[in-house]
Amino acid sequence: MIEEQAVVISSEGAFATVEARRSHACGPCGANSVCGVSALAKLLGKRRGSLRVRNPIGAGPGERVVVGLDESVLTTGSFVIYIVPLLTLLIFAVVGQWLAGVLTFESAEPMAIAGGLLGLWLGLSAARSHTSRTEGDDRYRAVILRREAELTIEFNTVGR
Repeated sequence: MIEEQAVVISSEGAFATVEARRSHACGPCGANSVCGVSALAKLLGKRRGSLRVRNPIGAGPGERVVVGLDESVLTTGSFVIYIVPLLTLLIFAVVGQWLAGVLTFESAEPMAIAGGLLGLWLGLSAARSHTSRTEGDDRYRAVILRREAELTIEFNTVGR
C-alpha cells in the first residue's frame, strides 16, 4: 500500500476530498543530486493537489489523515496509460513500414508514420476506455486509512 499524508478539505457521506502536498520519492535515493527527476521536482516545487477518496473512518474537514492506494492499481494504471500507447505506436509503425515494402511503395516512411499515428490513437483510446471502466470501481480509488497519529515519545525512567 502506498501511503501519503493529507488534510481533509470536505466530507460528503462515504467520500471525502483531501489535499496532499505533492512530493517525490527522491529523498532517500543516493543519486538525487544528479538525477533529472529530482531536478524537475525541485523546479516544479511542492504544489498541492486535491483528490476525492473513500472515507470509511468518517474523517471530517481539517483532520490530518493518511491516504492509501494499492500498489497494483498504480502499476496497472501506469502500464495502461504509458506503455500500451507506446507499444501500439511502435507495432503499427513497424506494420506500416512492412506493408509499404509489400506494396512496393517508393518510400516506406509515410506508411510507417501513418501506422504509428494510428497505433498511438488506438493505444490512447484503449487507455481512455480502461479509465472509463475503472472510474466507478472502488478498488481503483484511494482510501483514507487512518487519522494521522501524533508522535509521542515515552522515556523509561525506571532505574534512574
